Amino acid sequence: MVDVPYAPARIRALPSWLLGRAAARGHRLVAEALAREGLRMMHHAVLASVAELGPVSQADLGRTLRVDPKDMVAIVNDLHREGLIARTPDPADRRKNAISISAAGSRRLRRTEKLGDEANDELTSALTPAERDQLVDLLARIVSPVEPPS
Repeated sequence: MVDVPYAPARIRALPSWLLGRAAARGHRLVAEALAREGLRMMHHAVLASVAELGPVSQADLGRTLRVDPKDMVAIVNDLHREGLIARTPDPADRRKNAISISAAGSRRLRRTEKLGDEANDELTSALTPAERDQLVDLLARIVSPVEPPS
């Protein structure tokens, strides 16, 4: 049984409480899976973003992911030290570095994406594939609500 903190019945029935508990469980499962490859969640997010965005400045990356610049420096330094990203002068502005994923970073990202998928499969294992698709659609609507027409 999953370790769920006590909450009164009325609270346990609230969507906000259930979403919080589901998010905490998902976070734990994914964090544990990524740790098997030596990555923390934010490091994985940065690596995946660099892979998707192509060469990108550290400042743009921080703004895109909404990561404090000091934290982004530490994350980029960690990834660079492990050889997962490369820093090269930005052709548009030589004062800046462009960050790109290295071959080793691409290999690590493929492995961590697989581990993340497995963790999400475990998170949603009580659901049918159709229910999982429906859950993802509903959560996407909650995360980014569309204003109803007036």
